[in-house]
This record gives sequence, C-alpha cells and structure tokens, in this order.
Amino acid sequence: MATNRQCSLTLEALAELRLQTDATPRTQPTTTPLNRSRALAGIGPLPREALFLGIAADGLPVLLNMHDPHPGPMLIIGEAGAGKTAFLQSIARCVSQTHNETEVQFGVITNRVDEWEEVKGTPHQVGVFDVNQQAAKDLVLSLASWAHSNTNAQQSVLLMIDDLESIAKMDFDALQNLRWLLLRGPARRVWPLITMNAERYGQVLAWIEIFRTRVFGRIKNERVAEALGGDKSSALDRLEAGRQFSLRENGAWLRFSLPNF
Repeated sequence: MATNRQCSLTLEALAELRLQTDATPRTQPTTTPLNRSRALAGIGPLPREALFLGIAADGLPVLLNMHDPHPGPMLIIGEAGAGKTAFLQSIARCVSQTHNETEVQFGVITNRVDEWEEVKGTPHQVGVFDVNQQAAKDLVLSLASWAHSNTNAQQSVLLMIDDLESIAKMDFDALQNLRWLLLRGPARRVWPLITMNAERYGQVLAWIEIFRTRVFGRIKNERVAEALGGDKSSALDRLEAGRQFSLRENGAWLRFSLPNF
C-alpha cells in the first residue's frame, strides 16, 4: 500500500503521519482545482492529530501533526490578494469535515468579520472576533489560560489571526499572552496560524523571527520574497493567487493547492 507524503515545514515541521491510500497513484494537475470532498474522501479518514493543509501536485495530502510541537506557530505570508484569508478558511472548513469538535476547535481574530459568516454555524468554532474589540483580547487571554493548565489534553485549538500587523497593535497584556502562545502554545495544543501582508513586513519584524514555519502565497516582489525566506528556486512570483502556496520541505520547495469548496 502507498503511504502519504512525509513532509517537513522546516526541520521537523511536518511529522510522520502515515495514511493508507489507494494502491493506484493519484495525481492532480495543479491547473485543475480538486473538490474538497473528493480530496478528503480520496485520502481516507485522518488521524485525530492530522491537520489538512492542502493537496500537492502528486495528489497526496500536505498535513500538519498537531501533536508534535516542533513546527511552532505558522505564519502565512503573501502579497495582497494572494489568498491568505482563503488559506485559513480552507483549514477551518476542512476541520469541520475531518474532526469532531471534541478533537479540534478554532477561534478567529480578523479585521473583516463578515468574511467568516460561513463558518459561524459550525460547532468547531469558538467565535469570530473583530481585532479591535475586547472579545479578541479575551480570546487570547482565555487560550493562554487554558494552555497554561493543559498538560495532556487530547483536544487541539487553532488560533487563526488574519493579519499580524493589526493584532500587533493590541495592548501590552494581550501581546504578552500572544507572545507566550507563539512560544509555548503548540506544546499545549494551541496552534497559532497567522497571516501577514508581505509588503508590510517591516512593521512586524520583531514578530517574524518567532516563526520557524512559514507558508508562502504569491509574492511578486523578489526583494520582499528573499527578505522573508524565499529564494530563486521558490518561484513565489509564479504561484496562482488565491489557490497555490509553497513551503520548504527538506531543503526543497513543496508547492500545494487548496481544494475547491
């Protein structure tokens, strides 16, 4: 039997998650988006620790092991229109289809609450909060408190923050809790997944260095791409906006696509 891709985001960012798949190799041209239901049905039931990120060009899933803290928090970087919000929303939708809410939940902090209406009805979401409201700070505080006391819980919580720049303007206490979650959260089953506008990276330099794990959307500006960890072989300028992303895998670049919804 074939097994799925053993990926690493950086170092051991994607741990070994071996899934049984069809004996016939699956390939999916990157020019043809794969329907989400077909994609998930094709790989079969996921382990409770597996977070589905997307589909590689060979049709195999790209997964994050939520029980392995080595990847640390994930930074999703791209220019305006690259699909950063779509990436977070894809993860949220897939969580609702692949996991029970007792296994994985997620909370969202965003500048554009209206863009998240579709996921508000799922029992997996603990809330969608405007970054400028007190409720957003309360979410960060509650997750930090939960993580402090969580030594062996089986449930994982995704903290999705759409725009690092905006949350970096929170008050001191909220930022201290956020920094603790970035440094310690994954070891306590809290996974920060945060987007960032590549062109404005200079405004959040102090935060970027915390992220070992970086997922890139399209970045046409070569200087900006290289400053954030890209290189000539990454070809970030040729990623399809809104659908394709790339990450480092064992020193090489792994390109993958979001499924259609």
